[in-house]
Amino acid sequence: MKMISIENVSKTYGEKQLFDELSFTISDKDRVGLIGVNGTGKSSLLKIIAGIDFTDSGEVIKGKDYTISYLSQNPELLAELSVLDQVFEGEAPIFVILRQYEQTLSLLTKNPDDQHLQETLFGHQKKMDAHNAWDLSTSAKTILTKLGIDDFTRKVGELSGGQKKRVALAQVLIKKPDLLILDEPTNHLDYDSVKWLEDYLGRYNGALLLVTHDRYFLDRVTNRIFELDGGRLFSYKGNYAAFLEAKAIREENEAATLEKRKNLFRRELEWIRRGAKARTTKQKARIQRFDQLDEQLSSVQSVDKLDISLGGSRLGKQVFELKDATKSYGDRIILSGFDLLVKPGDRIGIIGRNGTGKSTLLNLLAGTTELDSGLLDIGQTVKVAYYTQENEDMDESKRMIEYLKETAQVIETSDGKTISAAQMLERFLFPMNTHGTPIRKLSGGEKRRLYLLKLLMEAPNVLLLDEPTNDLDTQTLTILEDYLDDFPGVVLTVSHDRYFLDKVARQLLIMEGQGRVASFYGNYSEFLEKETEKPLLKETAVEEQITNPIDKTKKKRLTFKEKKEWEEIDGNIEAAEKRLNEIAAEMATTGSDFEKAHTLTQEEAELNERLEHLIERWSYLSEIVENE
Repeated sequence: MKMISIENVSKTYGEKQLFDELSFTISDKDRVGLIGVNGTGKSSLLKIIAGIDFTDSGEVIKGKDYTISYLSQNPELLAELSVLDQVFEGEAPIFVILRQYEQTLSLLTKNPDDQHLQETLFGHQKKMDAHNAWDLSTSAKTILTKLGIDDFTRKVGELSGGQKKRVALAQVLIKKPDLLILDEPTNHLDYDSVKWLEDYLGRYNGALLLVTHDRYFLDRVTNRIFELDGGRLFSYKGNYAAFLEAKAIREENEAATLEKRKNLFRRELEWIRRGAKARTTKQKARIQRFDQLDEQLSSVQSVDKLDISLGGSRLGKQVFELKDATKSYGDRIILSGFDLLVKPGDRIGIIGRNGTGKSTLLNLLAGTTELDSGLLDIGQTVKVAYYTQENEDMDESKRMIEYLKETAQVIETSDGKTISAAQMLERFLFPMNTHGTPIRKLSGGEKRRLYLLKLLMEAPNVLLLDEPTNDLDTQTLTILEDYLDDFPGVVLTVSHDRYFLDKVARQLLIMEGQGRVASFYGNYSEFLEKETEKPLLKETAVEEQITNPIDKTKKKRLTFKEKKEWEEIDGNIEAAEKRLNEIAAEMATTGSDFEKAHTLTQEEAELNERLEHLIERWSYLSEIVENE
């Protein structure tokens, strides 16, 4: 069995310690999701395992033939290469042969009568045969196509940022390493590409370690979760749903421990205040213990829950209205005769393939882009906060607290209280000792979190969110979703994140391309389900009529097998309910035994499913018994 071991690894950047003496092992078939608040060192840990960054102490242990492929959040590609050349970039002999073949084929396409090129291509074909390279070439083109890249000869320098990320993803997938490390692989992918990637990783034979904000993706792809929290690493068996259950148990136990520490801290504080004289070893030890308790409580309190229940400006009856709106860029039509009425309280998700104009629509509503023709009416009370994909007004030379105070020194919360900019930073998971940090020293995710905070402190009543889930961690996203649920104003968001759209949007605008925009009332999963069912509805209805003809005149009776089932079903229901009660009692005493908690949770889910089936069967059988 191939595996990689991380032993006692520590890493510090400047004065900030990311993690201390982490140890874990990743084996074949492990599908590990790494989560944690932005700035805790997730990307740094991935780079250390990939061999791109170095540890302060500890080591990464793996066999000589153990291979790793790594996809960074912002991959650096070679602008002068074609898409295929970039995918096959590397010194492996098979990659060199593939590059030579594809380059010669491209030249021959432009000069089909060149005899020298024909002979050269024939030589490369023989090398392709000898190294069985044809399957790899086909696989690379298939992966690129599934990821939305179909022009393999296009130069990398001509691609958008999202397209470059897709090419880089294809490049690491094609190598089929022992360990595949992916940092935010779903960024810039549409639903079809994400679904394909889920299926591909499900069939992948090696190990997987990934960081992603897409919680549906995380739930469907992983079988282990690593959580970085306060410099420590917690390991959980199961997917994201299992992690949430186990983490809830852990936090309940930690809350009880914290309460005990607080009581001990109060007693120690009282002793210190009485004026202890550190003349004896015993007194010195008590003062040292007091300092340790103080440090422990401070570290726990600094990782408090994100609270963003801010006040907002009053919003009148009129928000946005587009009438006969038209917008295009050259031959690419974004809107054509488009009408839209946005009402107070609306929660609208904007979806569609890349390039259909989703961000353009937000820019039009924000007033940063003008219509070619048509009319845009904006209500007089509308106060917009526009969360763009770039931190537009962020001066990275400023310190965090200075940047925030440009918006407001003090703000009002939804319950009428006032809090300072420093307090808001703490609520956004920035501890007090970091407030003077220059913005340039923050991680990408921390910058996005700070940028979001500044926008919300402006007390808007309309939020325009362009891909808000990119670069934000799952904890921040969860609290943001709760905030949006209580937000009294209007939310319009562009997102590829299915989980986020399901929680936030109640209406969808589907950008179909060439100026066409469809509308759907419901969440994203309901839309996808309806789209999937459309071509099957008619066929299914006809098939059911043929295979399950209903004879309404025939009276149904219990079969021998159903009679036996009817005699036993009450006892089976009672047994299932009894075991569910026992599980509930056992879970209350599991403590920090996360594996036992996970096993009990799985058994509980299976029993609930069985109980539901038994009750359905009881209803069905009892109806027949009554009519006999």
